[in-house]
Amino acid sequence: MTRSILLKSVLALVGLAIMILGLNIGLGGIPTLGWQTSETFIAVTNETVFHVQDSHIRFIGGVWFGVGAIFLLGAGLTHRLRGTMVTLSVAIAIAGLFRLSGLDGGVVFSAAILPSLALELIGFPLLAFWLLQTPRPAALSH
Repeated sequence: MTRSILLKSVLALVGLAIMILGLNIGLGGIPTLGWQTSETFIAVTNETVFHVQDSHIRFIGGVWFGVGAIFLLGAGLTHRLRGTMVTLSVAIAIAGLFRLSGLDGGVVFSAAILPSLALELIGFPLLAFWLLQTPRPAALSH
């Protein structure tokens, strides 16, 4: 029972954190990275292309918000959403691997990125494994 409460708490916290990051990206877009920085770090040289790419980034933020919502819902519906959360955890780990395609390895392994990378490549696979270890209630077994 205690493991179940701990898992549900972790799922709720993961869901809330991802939702906040999704809001950050979705509402902040490229120019400010939302709530991450107040520094201006980009100069737009082609307004049309910038707005198209900014729109795509905001969409990805909305997708990320949705991923977080599924984990948050999974805190209450763990057994029903278990397969979905395992799949999302694997997708997040694969997405973390895409960070390694960055040309500047010093940035990827910097203090600004390394905690996220560790969560993506280690934390989410462990969460998937934990979810797979949870016994299914008899009522949901077929």
